[in-house]
Amino acid sequence: MATKKSWSDLSPAQQKAIIAAGAAEAVITAVAVVDLIRRPKASVRGPKALWLLGFAVQPVGPLAYFKKGRRSVEVAA
Repeated sequence: MATKKSWSDLSPAQQKAIIAAGAAEAVITAVAVVDLIRRPKASVRGPKALWLLGFAVQPVGPLAYFKKGRRSVEVAA
């Protein structure tokens, strides 16, 4: 069985990749939360509270919200 690596066992490139992925995940989640809060209830598919809970499933939750959770907003000209 493989032994579990600690942070110090990782190469600097691996550490930077993990930090970058974590930062990207945090940004995507923050943008999704702000969008959900600002978006009218009628423009969201499903309950907003359920989407907030779904954001805890990283990174699938926020990406699913952007793909399926938002209704298109009609802009009056």
